[in-house]
Amino acid sequence: MSDENGTPDTSAGSRDTSTGAAGAPTGTPVGRPGGPAGSGPRPEPLRFFGTTWVDHDPGHRGYAARRIAAAVGSLAAVTVSCLVLRFAYEGIAIADLGSFVTVLVVVMFAICSALAFRHTWDGFAKRPDPDRQASLRGLLAVGFVGALLAYFFRTLTEAPGERLHREEYDTAREQYERRSTRRTGNPSKKRRRG
Repeated sequence: MSDENGTPDTSAGSRDTSTGAAGAPTGTPVGRPGGPAGSGPRPEPLRFFGTTWVDHDPGHRGYAARRIAAAVGSLAAVTVSCLVLRFAYEGIAIADLGSFVTVLVVVMFAICSALAFRHTWDGFAKRPDPDRQASLRGLLAVGFVGALLAYFFRTLTEAPGERLHREEYDTAREQYERRSTRRTGNPSKKRRRG
């Protein structure tokens, strides 16, 4: 991350080659929209979306196609996950561990999924605290179905995390433009006091 503008540090004039959902480079030039590549803050790429979220790039590998692919993929992952959990539940029932253990496991997965949903959903609107994230890692692993559902529901309206990244990017652009407008004139042509 660049200390100056809070964006990932890449060389000036470079192109973003982050991969999208299909694994192909997005090839979107970095920099301010409407400005030369490499000038000003650069947008942070989102997982599966690269930097297509900035201008909602059209095309078969663009923003809309990636949102559809992410929604279908996360919904398919939820479906497979629920099937796996059903097999686990049937295994517990076959083992005849008792109704207390069965209810305990079902309640544990339900609570962990609800908490993971809420945590993931909140993570799309603000940066999570790294220490809290590390302490919740086990809970989020158990409640993976909730996290996948949060990802699916967010892709119905935007790329997950797009609003947060757009606010940070717009703020960085405004700060950059304010700094660049203050620097008018050529400092080497200023009169030297002597």
